Formats: sequence, structure tokens, C-alpha cells
Amino acid sequence: MTEHSILDAAYWGNRYHSNETGWDLGAVSPPLKAFIDQLPNKEIRILIPGAGRAYEAEYLFLQGFINVHVIDFVAQPLVELKNRCPQFPENQMHVGDFFDFIGQFDLILEQTLFCALDPSLRHDYAQKCAELLKQGGYIAGLLFNRTFESGPPFGGNKEEYLTVFSPYFSGIQMEECYNSLPARAGTELFVLLRK
Repeated sequence: MTEHSILDAAYWGNRYHSNETGWDLGAVSPPLKAFIDQLPNKEIRILIPGAGRAYEAEYLFLQGFINVHVIDFVAQPLVELKNRCPQFPENQMHVGDFFDFIGQFDLILEQTLFCALDPSLRHDYAQKCAELLKQGGYIAGLLFNRTFESGPPFGGNKEEYLTVFSPYFSGIQMEECYNSLPARAGTELFVLLRK
């Protein structure tokens, strides 16, 4: 495990064990579902880092996307994915540190990893995403458009995120979500970042 693991596997394992999973919506996030529903190519390689219970991965797989990979620090939420969706390929479920992961993908789907990382690791996250993406690949997903007193989650705003991602990505789009769940209305940015 790398030095990047400030909030380490034990921390997240304890959160799952004590059911302190306030980030877990129990379903696909509406902005991500809307994005997935307009993806034309079901053979693209997709990575969902910090996937948790991976409702998006389950939805993608059931929609016919065959190259969906998930990675999380702890096994428990991925076991729950396998229980809900037994046909999800085990060799596409990875337990470990995102910063140690190796592969090449067309799309990284972001929902909860970026805000779970200590903000000091955000530039490392952007660089790692760029390493994992094929040229022309992209990150799509949700980032908080608000601050928190402490974290995780750790928030931020568009200006901060532009500083983090612009060294590695172009064609950066960040727009306030129009279809967030009511509890998150006005606090989420939908982002599309092309390598």
C-alpha cells in the first residue's frame, strides 16, 4: 500500500462495518444514470475508482457494458455488488489502492473517490487518472460544489478543481447538476474532463 493511503483500508472498513456510509445512495446517482444512458459504445473500458457498493457498475453491466472494472480499498462493498449481481465478472473487481492500480481505460466514472481523498492528494489523483486513461479518454462524474467543516467528504469549487485537473486534461466541462437528488440539489458539479 502506498503513502497515499492516509484514510486507509482499515478506516474505510470500519465505516462499512459500523454502517457509517452516508455517501451511499442505495441506487445509481441520477446524473450518472443520465450520462450512462447516452453512452453509445458498450465495449469501452470503464473504471470506477472507490466504487463502494458500485450501483453504477451494476447498472452499466445490466445495460450491456461488458468492460466495467471497479476498485475499492475494502472487499465488503464489492462482495455486496457480487451478491446483488452474481454474473458480474470477478476478474473486473479489484480490492486495493487506486494509486497502485494499473490498466488502460476509455472512461473513469467518478462519484465518491475524489471527495474521500485528503485534499493534499488531489493533484496525485488527477495525474493517476491521466495515467490510466487512453489518449482521448475522459473522466465523467460528480464533484461537490460546496465546502464541509471537516472530512471526509472534502468539498471544493470549480476554480479549485480547474487548478487540479488543467495540467492533465483539456476540454474541461463543469456544470451545476440539474438532476441531483433533492438532498444534494445545488451542491454537485457534473464534470467531463478529456485527456
